[in-house]
Amino acid sequence: MADRKVYDYPPKFNPGSFFNRFGKLIISLIVILFILLFAFDSFFTIKEEEQAVVITFGKASAVNTAGLHFKLPLIQKVKKVNTTIQGFTIGYDATTNMNIEKESMMITRDFNFVNVDFFVEYKVSDPVKALYASDEPVTILKNIAQSSIRSVVGRYDVDSVITTGKNEIQSEIKQSILDKLNRQDIGIQLVNISIQDAEPPTEEVMKAFKSVETAKQGKETAINNATKYQNEQLPQAEAKVDKILQEAESTKTKRINEANAEVAKFNKMYEEYIKNPAITKQRMFYEAMESILPDLKVIIDSGDSGIQKLLPLDQLMEGGARE
Repeated sequence: MADRKVYDYPPKFNPGSFFNRFGKLIISLIVILFILLFAFDSFFTIKEEEQAVVITFGKASAVNTAGLHFKLPLIQKVKKVNTTIQGFTIGYDATTNMNIEKESMMITRDFNFVNVDFFVEYKVSDPVKALYASDEPVTILKNIAQSSIRSVVGRYDVDSVITTGKNEIQSEIKQSILDKLNRQDIGIQLVNISIQDAEPPTEEVMKAFKSVETAKQGKETAINNATKYQNEQLPQAEAKVDKILQEAESTKTKRINEANAEVAKFNKMYEEYIKNPAITKQRMFYEAMESILPDLKVIIDSGDSGIQKLLPLDQLMEGGARE
């Protein structure tokens, strides 16, 4: 009987044979994976609106140049930070535009309640501090903003908060936040804070304040109209003043000339008086009587005859005037 060849089923696993067949392939795959891991973990890209923080054995350093950068794989880690201007609301929900009363409700200096909404704009000034100086820098900024808002609003009356004092209030709040941020030094920079809306908490009070605002606008309109009228009337008044002054100057000159003429006349009469006092007195008497009694007729009685003579006083006066 011929010898039969016996085969084992299933065949036994031979590690040496398997490694000989697939070992090199496995090693090649591992090497390729390490190369890919090295390649992908060795480079990172920074956009224009970003900065990066590279951590090497726990030490952080900022990278602010946009573009492709190299790092040590598995050793260095990279965290990117958005450096564009960002913002958040205080007093209302930006998505639903609904009022958040616990943030917006404040009390003023004159013990009135008012709802004030704000929008805060900020940006990262130091990415390392923004990541590691505090856990929640934006939350800290919001708490600082709310504290400054309530402190400043509490120093103003409700009328100023709702109407005329908004710009001044915004400026004071911004300066207060900047001062506190400088002391905290958390890598966040305030860009701006603005009042979005300010109104009383009830509809009746809101209407009253709107009426006040309308009245103030009417006041401004009246002032502007008055200023316009003043600018229109002032040149005309100045022209009238100039005319009156010119007429007064003309009258003054006329009166002075008349006075000078009277003085000259008096001086001339005085010269005649010195020469003939009696005749001059008699003449002045007749002129005075003519002035007082225009119809007066003077009859001269010589006393030595019965003839009465009529003195032509008007002709005498005319003669005196000619002299």
